[in-house]
Amino acid sequence: MTGVEIIGYGHYAPERIVPNSEIEARLGLEAGWIKRRTGIERRRYAAEGEALSDIAVKAGDMALSRAGLSRDDVGLLVLATSTPDHLLPPSAPLVAHRLGLTAAGAIDMAGACAGFIYALTLADSLVRTQQTPVLVIAANILSRRINEADRASSVLFADAAGAVLLAPSVREDAGIQGAHLTSKGQQYDLITIPGGGSRKPFSKITDPKDVLMVMNDGKAVYAGAVAMMTECAEKALAKAALSAGEVDHLIPHQANARMINTIAHQLDIAPERLRSTIEDFGNSSAATIPFTLSLTAERSPYAAGDTVLLTAAGAGLTGGAAVFRW
Repeated sequence: MTGVEIIGYGHYAPERIVPNSEIEARLGLEAGWIKRRTGIERRRYAAEGEALSDIAVKAGDMALSRAGLSRDDVGLLVLATSTPDHLLPPSAPLVAHRLGLTAAGAIDMAGACAGFIYALTLADSLVRTQQTPVLVIAANILSRRINEADRASSVLFADAAGAVLLAPSVREDAGIQGAHLTSKGQQYDLITIPGGGSRKPFSKITDPKDVLMVMNDGKAVYAGAVAMMTECAEKALAKAALSAGEVDHLIPHQANARMINTIAHQLDIAPERLRSTIEDFGNSSAATIPFTLSLTAERSPYAAGDTVLLTAAGAGLTGGAAVFRW
């Protein structure tokens, strides 16, 4: 077996729905301001007491249950998140334990909004070389990292989880056909949580806002993310020896609707091939791609041989794209 299949996928969004009107009232914005600029109508926030591991387990359990694979057969869990339960220990071992993955390794991956792309490429490689199933979960609870005075982040971010279970396949042409990963550290400070790391430890923090997210230059973030996501997608397609016209489904990181549509236009991919959940679920960082992949499959299933293009960019800046043959 030299190919890789997605044999199960799952998603979860918390029950609490937060409409634009609630945020617009808090920020003093006119009605409709958020929808016009972001395409977001509402988003989900985790309940009090609901932690990152809780929502990750729900998405992972759905993927495992749909696959019908023995949980003892899973060799690794990769958890892409920027909002773990604790800074130490990592959350992945707890998630693996709660999912009953008794023989699996488990690791957190902090790749910001591009975290799922990085986790997926790692998982695809491990499945091919070690012939072992790998569960990838991307999840974030960003509502607890929002600085309510920061309009740029307040209107965008949300909470959700998505998961895919990869396994060896007899179909050699299944799995990642081409991938490209990149970073631009010169734009490191565009999106930041200033405090809580080794640069500014918790013991030195006097302002609670230092542990909340700040988007320092929204226009630069938008321009940098669009350029990075488009370039990575083009390079991944080139590595796969495919054209944009051969893409059946485009799932970009769900940052905002304008960015998603711009990327589809620049890649010359028709709107009907674009999959999106931005309107109802907002931007949950690394979780948006697997969440969208899973949720939209319920009304529009993937067919064997479908080509799916995934592309993302986020804080750091980190970015990447992958062409996955279903």
